[in-house]
Amino acid sequence: MRPSALLLPALLLAACDGGSDAPGSKAAPNAVSEAAAKREVAGVLDRSFAGTPAPGAGFRDPRGKAVSLASFRGKPLLVNLWATWCAPCIAEMPTLDALAARDKKLQVLAVSQDIGGREKVDAFFGKRGFRMLQPYVDPELSLMTELKVGTLPTTILYDAQGREVWRMTGMEDWQGSRAAALIAEASKS
Repeated sequence: MRPSALLLPALLLAACDGGSDAPGSKAAPNAVSEAAAKREVAGVLDRSFAGTPAPGAGFRDPRGKAVSLASFRGKPLLVNLWATWCAPCIAEMPTLDALAARDKKLQVLAVSQDIGGREKVDAFFGKRGFRMLQPYVDPELSLMTELKVGTLPTTILYDAQGREVWRMTGMEDWQGSRAAALIAEASKS
């Protein structure tokens, strides 16, 4: 069997370990359907970066203004890196929106890693009608690069001083009891 024949199944099983929204790409929608993604809510918790300061990488706020994670210090911050072509990302967005509406002590940022940038993300947000989430974009993938993130969705919790508490790789139910307990850790650090 040729090595390339093994590569295709591996890519299909990789959920959102890359993908592309470049013109001509056939990666969207992802091989994992949104419905299947909703059944697989079991992100992998990683505490190996705990205490690391938030990176200085810049991205764009909903008005197009350059911002960085330092702009949000003073309150715990949950940063979700996602993309419009990533089915698990899309499936968890409503739970992130509900969390942002419910927890006023926590800032929740959904930062798109779509190379297509603002237009694609604004269209996505327009269809979904989120109450609290706003469309932040990082079309240069600066956050993914500085944070050494290779899989979407990845969500990182920072304490009020901008230090990482933990990161979750993969989809999570942000309304669930596990997520509530994990988020509470930001106020303890």
